[in-house]
Amino acid sequence: MQTAANLMPIPGHVDPVPVPRAPSLRADGRIDLIGLTKEQLRQTLLDAGMELKQAKLRGKQIFHWLYNRGATEFAQMTDIAKAQHPWLTERFVVGRPEVVEAQVSTDGTRKWLLRSPDGQDYEAVFIPDADRGTLCVSSQVGCTLNCTFCHTGTMRLVRNLTAGEIVGQVMLARDALGEWPSQPEGRMLTNIVMMGMGEPLYNFDAVRDALKLVMDGDGLALSKRRITLSTSGVVPMMARAGAEIGVNLAVSLHAVTKEVRDEIVPLNRKYGIEELLQACADYPGANNARRITFEYVMLKDKNDSDADAHELVRLLRHYDLPAKVNLIPFNPWPGANYECSTPDRIRSFSDIVFEGGISAPVRTPRGRDIDAACGQLKTAAEKKSRADLDREAAALVA
Repeated sequence: MQTAANLMPIPGHVDPVPVPRAPSLRADGRIDLIGLTKEQLRQTLLDAGMELKQAKLRGKQIFHWLYNRGATEFAQMTDIAKAQHPWLTERFVVGRPEVVEAQVSTDGTRKWLLRSPDGQDYEAVFIPDADRGTLCVSSQVGCTLNCTFCHTGTMRLVRNLTAGEIVGQVMLARDALGEWPSQPEGRMLTNIVMMGMGEPLYNFDAVRDALKLVMDGDGLALSKRRITLSTSGVVPMMARAGAEIGVNLAVSLHAVTKEVRDEIVPLNRKYGIEELLQACADYPGANNARRITFEYVMLKDKNDSDADAHELVRLLRHYDLPAKVNLIPFNPWPGANYECSTPDRIRSFSDIVFEGGISAPVRTPRGRDIDAACGQLKTAAEKKSRADLDREAAALVA
């Protein structure tokens, strides 16, 4: 029987289909400890032959060194007997993603192109601000959703990232920023958004397990109020995300009519706007102190009219949603079929939503010069044109 951890979604027309996938093993046969919970760490030591009492103690110590101190070698773990270091090193490794390329934007944004042991590429982005620093984390290699405004959507879905690969992005950023040991105050990396490559709710188990490690008070110790999970609207998983993860919710809305959203967010053909907004209204923990963020990319002459703005206000009020709208100027990429709305049009749209009693700030594009801005993430491993993707989508419908 296949467990949930051994299933991955492969591309369907608008919804992935779970199929078995064997976990990839390191070439040297060692087990990577990053991504393991305290209990999994203890069990892994037991399975390797350590006796029970010792495994409980060592598991707790190693967990602290991994997630609180940022250790990458067993030799750094000074409260573990030196005589035991070779035994651990022979069987285990403290992994980090391989950095293929690290880029820094003129505005200070950092982007890492990362590679897994099985040769898959994915990206992470760190965005510094005066009062916070946000890490944009990927959950999949590629994406299945084929949103037409998004460069990542022109990639095939290769595979889900593991919990270790997801939390490893946070570990790597902490390494680069020199932020070990973990501490609650005074650090640059203050927030995490699951808004990188992929749809987090199509890799639910790994995203949940990674974020639990991030939130663990004995480890990375980041408050759930500083973590946001963004979904394009995988309605059946939203309640479960609220119950089992409990972080802030962001929804890629981007349109207020079925016709337009069907085009730019094809998942809308399966889970429509009304169904999506009802799931938002039912999301556990949403209130005025923890508003749901609605992402809205501004596309010239597509979704940016005054009528669209008024309809957005009507919809959010109809479902009585504690909402904030992030207006995102479209970030161009080669082959895109859209243009960004004009600054005046964006300002008018924002004013209407604000007048409707809903916060609607305009997001300042960050990292555009290194293709690190919203909707631009796409690894060099896959360079498929928009036309290619449109042809594939048409073939699936035929």
